[in-house]
Amino acid sequence: MANRRKSLARKIRLIRAVRSNRRVPAWVMQRTSRRVSRHPKRRTWKRGHLHR
Repeated sequence: MANRRKSLARKIRLIRAVRSNRRVPAWVMQRTSRRVSRHPKRRTWKRGHLHR
């Protein structure tokens, strides 16, 4: 979909989804002595789709 046809609200939602899809920071793993090593809400582009 072309970028100019997206509404501002949709762009903000997509940017938020991209930002929340990062890995757990290294300092968090270090502070919890690797008990927290993976992100429970992590999403892949191929499987997990965003709701409209």
